[in-house]
Amino acid sequence: MTDDTNKTKLIAGVAIAALVLGGGGVMLGRTLFAPTAATAPVAGAEHGEEEKEEGHVEGLIEMDAARAKAAGIVTEVTQAGGLGSEIIAQGVVAAAPDGEAVLTARADGAVTRITKRLGDSVAAGETIAYLESRDASMIAAERSTANARAIAARSAYVREKRLFDARVTARQDLEAAQAVLAEAEAEVRRTQSAASAARISGDGRFLAVTSLISGRITKSDATLGSYVTAGAELFRVSDPRKIQINASVLPADARRIRAGDRAVIELLGGETVNATVRSATPSLDPESKTATIVLAPEGVGQLTPGQGLRVRIVPAGAAPTSMISLPEEAVQTVEGKEVVFVQTAKGFQATTVVTGQRGGGRIEIIDGLKPGVVVATKGAFLLKAEIGKGEAEH
Repeated sequence: MTDDTNKTKLIAGVAIAALVLGGGGVMLGRTLFAPTAATAPVAGAEHGEEEKEEGHVEGLIEMDAARAKAAGIVTEVTQAGGLGSEIIAQGVVAAAPDGEAVLTARADGAVTRITKRLGDSVAAGETIAYLESRDASMIAAERSTANARAIAARSAYVREKRLFDARVTARQDLEAAQAVLAEAEAEVRRTQSAASAARISGDGRFLAVTSLISGRITKSDATLGSYVTAGAELFRVSDPRKIQINASVLPADARRIRAGDRAVIELLGGETVNATVRSATPSLDPESKTATIVLAPEGVGQLTPGQGLRVRIVPAGAAPTSMISLPEEAVQTVEGKEVVFVQTAKGFQATTVVTGQRGGGRIEIIDGLKPGVVVATKGAFLLKAEIGKGEAEH
């Protein structure tokens, strides 16, 4: 190998290194280090002067929404209110008053047909089962008898009216026929209402069990061929879109809460759902000695009737404060400083904060954050690890 060849390779290597180090910055892991002022091109650099390195944005982890979701990172919008202003309570997801219906047998009978199963979707007015009932036959017979009597009474009234107009019969005869017709028509209406309420079939043999609301069957006690009595529960239908949260709070806290107060529902996995206080019970539960606060969630999401969860209620009458409370896992220690990761257009930016008291798995942020900022909660330690990874590579 000649000396000229070695010189050529050396010059090429120096040129490549200059391009790499003097370019637009270096990406380490997911942390972006922007060019520093030390490597910025200087006037006259094209004449051979050295380039200076520019400053870099420390603590910026580049990550789009899809990658953050895949990594299991959950975010939360910061809201004003310290730990002292929040009321922590345990709650349970329940069906709203118009979100659940109990379907019962309207009369005694045997279950002869079931058209829907547990978990099936049903529409309002849709038939779920049929009962063969002696009571149904009796109701249908009464309806037929009432209709026949009404026809006869109407014919008698028409005849008496014609005779009265011809001045053949007295007025009292016409009035008596009119009274009989009125009674017959009232009986028709009664029997028709009874047949409609019992969901009598056209032939009068069966009772139809129909759903009162649209939703899904959450309970089924009907068995084909079984004999049930009037009032027995056969099915239960719930509408998953119509739910509420029943939270139990102490009497002293209940007196601070008013309708319209905002609340936050905490779900498993670190996700949250905003809610609003709808009402509060005027009395205490005799067993738990707590008051029930009814919350209306802004979205159904992962809420399921019967699900237990924790809620945070912020009374409107609480003293104004600039402090913010976050889950403890949102605050991480980086190089001896407490930081949170604020979501930006490019990813997450590590932001130094000053913390206060802790309690109930949450921590107060005294300084460094403002309400309305989106920060990482669950998975914040992954972002911290990315910063350490980037610094190690650097």
